[in-house]
Amino acid sequence: MDVNGKLFKRYTSRYESYLKQYSRENTEKQHAKGKLTAIERIELLFDQGTFEEIDAFMTAAETNFGKSTKAFGDGVITGFGNISGRLAFVYAQDFTVMGGSLGAAHAAKIIKMQDMALKMGAPIIGLIDSGGARIQEGVASLAGYSGIFRRNVEASGVIPQISVIMGPAAGGAVYSPALTDFIFMTAKTSYMFVTGPDVVKQVLNEDVSFEDLGGASTHSKKSGVADFVFEDEENTILGLKRLLSYFPSNNLENPPFVLTDDTADRIEERLRDIVPDDANKAYDVRDVIKLIVDNGRFMEVAENFAANIVVCFARLAGQSIGIIANQPKVLAGTLDINSSIKAARFIRFCDSFNIPIITLEDVPGFLPGIDQEHAGIIRHGAKLLYAYADSTVPKITVILRKSYGGAYCVMNSKNLGGDFNFAWPSAEIAVMGPDGAVAILYRKELAESKDPAKLKKELAAKYREEIANPYIADEKGYIDEVIDPAYTRVKLIRALKALENKHVLTPQRKHGNIPL
Repeated sequence: MDVNGKLFKRYTSRYESYLKQYSRENTEKQHAKGKLTAIERIELLFDQGTFEEIDAFMTAAETNFGKSTKAFGDGVITGFGNISGRLAFVYAQDFTVMGGSLGAAHAAKIIKMQDMALKMGAPIIGLIDSGGARIQEGVASLAGYSGIFRRNVEASGVIPQISVIMGPAAGGAVYSPALTDFIFMTAKTSYMFVTGPDVVKQVLNEDVSFEDLGGASTHSKKSGVADFVFEDEENTILGLKRLLSYFPSNNLENPPFVLTDDTADRIEERLRDIVPDDANKAYDVRDVIKLIVDNGRFMEVAENFAANIVVCFARLAGQSIGIIANQPKVLAGTLDINSSIKAARFIRFCDSFNIPIITLEDVPGFLPGIDQEHAGIIRHGAKLLYAYADSTVPKITVILRKSYGGAYCVMNSKNLGGDFNFAWPSAEIAVMGPDGAVAILYRKELAESKDPAKLKKELAAKYREEIANPYIADEKGYIDEVIDPAYTRVKLIRALKALENKHVLTPQRKHGNIPL
């Protein structure tokens, strides 16, 4: 056999050994848990035949303590390919090899993908299924995590970074996802926690299940860590691919344009009747969004967390947009700590990746109460204010109904930097709501009245007409136009067209000091 023949035989032998790692037994173990293998996840994610694996034959570092492995790849598959025709990089942890634990070689592979994705200006996706740091490699595994975290920060706002939790993510493994832009979880099979149930039991003597401590339901409803939850891994990956369709590949590009059969001049008469005549009656702001955006389709982020504000991606005339909308159905649409943080982070992402921001406003103010004040609503509400004021993408606001006090200022008001600010005829713009204003301004008259309830109602109506009337704000230039609700889609699309070449010069600085 010639030299080339020997080399080829060695190549095929090594490749056969590599394939043997992915045995039917290991595959069946994953499937029995309701999970796919790392290879199956990659095949679902990338366009057929486009994935190229890198560093398939790297092996773990030698250790003299505990178990080691000579498995190829060191428990993570890394590479690149096309997702819906666009370049993306991935690392997929393999729980069948050392529990997907992170050692030095494992970390080096992930870091290489992060560096390549940043150089190529392409998204990076982490498919997380890991027991955490590899104990027997000691400080080397911790150093590996640190290197990953640093690159997460370097890439932030430059390329989209998405984490998909497809099994456990424990200890240091949770902080890379926390630094990325969006986190997906799968119901019943994915978990995130800094310290697991055993440690909680040892330290606090409390019994808690994996699901209650760090499952998808916990992180999507209580902590707000998870942005998206799907019932199985197949739908999780489909959701990820849909989300990517709204983003550019990097911060120097515009989001992809998608042709639509929904006409730009569509007039939607149902919008005229969507806000109740009773100012205290709720409605679902999602109904407004559906009637405005292309074909009624949008992708909501963190749907089950801080539900008093809705944030979502959608399209107008084929252009990607981000929408922030107060939700009157929950807490009357008031702003609280969690909704302020949720919206602020969404705004920062949109601004990083050139996605215009549409604000649909119906907010009576910030949520009052001792708990909110003591927990720092001032500081957290300032995050939302900062995010709006600091963003330079096109920003358009439509006041649907209530717009009171500090919440008016915060929700992309004209003087905060709104490019176009519209209002429906149902809008009420004032320092405070009619009932509160009348109670302060006419305290003496109400106290002396024989029928204070009737007087209060009359004065409140007068306040709405003479103070909170949107036409007053229109005449003073604080909004650009009071519009017919049926023409909202038309007005938004024309405003976006006018703003497509928007350019803002900002003061030179290292960075601002957002009120974290």
